[in-house]
Amino acid sequence: MRQQVELNLFTLGLDHIDLMQLHRIDSRYSIADQVGVLADMQKEGKIKHIGLSQVSVGQLKTAQAVAPIVSVQNRYNLIDRADEDVLNYADEHHIAFIPWFPLATGRLTAGDTLSTIAAKYQASPAQIALAWLLQRSDVILPIPGTSNPDHAVQNIAAADITLSDGDRELLDHLAD
Repeated sequence: MRQQVELNLFTLGLDHIDLMQLHRIDSRYSIADQVGVLADMQKEGKIKHIGLSQVSVGQLKTAQAVAPIVSVQNRYNLIDRADEDVLNYADEHHIAFIPWFPLATGRLTAGDTLSTIAAKYQASPAQIALAWLLQRSDVILPIPGTSNPDHAVQNIAAADITLSDGDRELLDHLAD
């Protein structure tokens, strides 16, 4: 891990990485050891902040005992909320939560509830899904993939959509 970070710094011509996400916990090593390496590089000034991906609340707590964790990136969207407990923990502890797969690669467009709500706001289903994420928690930072500049503009416009309490509740039940 250390060699890869140093190679990335050299290749990019940087003296530090602002946010280093540990994308998978390697079961061959303890979380404390893995996060410890990142903490050492943080002390050396090579990394400013440490984040984790695809972790449980228990793993996050273990990592926090070693170093401050500023972000978590777990799979989360309107129809896949298996990591709701991790989001709730992040929310309670003011840790940024970056939902991985925030639009479920188009699977969110299917369904009468989402389409009906989107039509009501003159928005796309993807915009409604992003608006729901943004209103779900102040710590959520969705980074949806875009295939062209128009999609990026549409995704940004989702931040201007304010869903009613009733519509949020309907969307809350899509994962049921």
